[in-house]
Amino acid sequence: MVHGAGIVVLAAVGLVSGIMSGMFGIGGGGVIIVPALVYLFGFSQHSAIGTSLAILLPPVGLGAVIEYYRNGHVDLRSAFVVALGLFLGAWISSYFANRIPEAYMRLAFGVFVLSLGVYIIASSMRNLPPL
Repeated sequence: MVHGAGIVVLAAVGLVSGIMSGMFGIGGGGVIIVPALVYLFGFSQHSAIGTSLAILLPPVGLGAVIEYYRNGHVDLRSAFVVALGLFLGAWISSYFANRIPEAYMRLAFGVFVLSLGVYIIASSMRNLPPL
């Protein structure tokens, strides 16, 4: 259990994750919360993932969704279909992830984030307007 100054750092991690989720639609859990729990608080990879999922469950963007919905930018039917797939995929993958050794989970996470970063940078550079 985290106390004192750690609570402030946890709150800051949540704030940064929320800002990034609202601005970019990213899953703040995987990109920000999990690494913060592992590297700042010493959580195991499995505990960081489980805690991140518990963190995201209630507020996973409700405030942002309400604001986007108010501005006509939410397709509820599509959101429901994707959410159903997300629910099933997360449930099935968590079953298997809990049976993989932590070192392999951490490696897989690093490869995923690195690959995503390389892809985003490469596709963004192709679409930059000339100076």
